[in-house]
Amino acid sequence: MDQIDPTVPPSGTGCVDCDATGSWWLHLRRCAACGHVGCCDSSPNQHATAHATGTGHRVVQSFEPGEDWFWDYGAGEFARGPQLVAPTAHPADQPAPGPAGRVPADWTSHLH
Repeated sequence: MDQIDPTVPPSGTGCVDCDATGSWWLHLRRCAACGHVGCCDSSPNQHATAHATGTGHRVVQSFEPGEDWFWDYGAGEFARGPQLVAPTAHPADQPAPGPAGRVPADWTSHLH
């Protein structure tokens, strides 16, 4: 699939856009084309979907420990893909929601 480059490393250990603005996320998704790490659609800012829409990079992989599924935003369904270069998840000691210290006490009321 032309939407996946298995050699590109992730852009970091958290949502790049949330980190830039001091926000927080529920779960993380990694762009399979360029490695951009964004927050999921349940997160307040939905940066993974915004990245897919803005770039046309429509395939992401979960960036959560123990998960290896792919999602194709264009098709609106789960997809198959190759093993991506490590790391394949955020650090196991990084909480979800995260990052530690930026998640509000009423975080569940902010989810989509």
